[in-house]
Amino acid sequence: MGQFFLAIAAIFGGLSVGVGAFGAHALKEKLTERSLEIFETGARYQMYHALALLIVALLIKISDGQFSQPVLIAAGWNFIVGILIFSGSLYALSLTGIKVIGAITPLGGAAFIAGWGALALAALNNK
Repeated sequence: MGQFFLAIAAIFGGLSVGVGAFGAHALKEKLTERSLEIFETGARYQMYHALALLIVALLIKISDGQFSQPVLIAAGWNFIVGILIFSGSLYALSLTGIKVIGAITPLGGAAFIAGWGALALAALNNK
């Protein structure tokens, strides 16, 4: 699972750089200032949580069972789901202007919080 999370973290990290550059250059003249801020928030949180997923992947790979593997795996999946829902909904909202899309963004935020909570739990319950 660590190798899978590492690969997904690298993909999400690279995509975050690409999406951020796309927003800063290609969308600068096409979106309102507020829509561009929303887009940039999605890219920023995607990078933060790609790095968090990278940490989870490395802990799984090097911890030699020191941390609860199921809890680390839960953290990793929550970060993945959070990126898809939180950042994805912000990208869609900023590009389409359909405000109802923003209603699902908090679900992604809740997944991020759950991921951080699981990571804390793994750290507190290490062997």
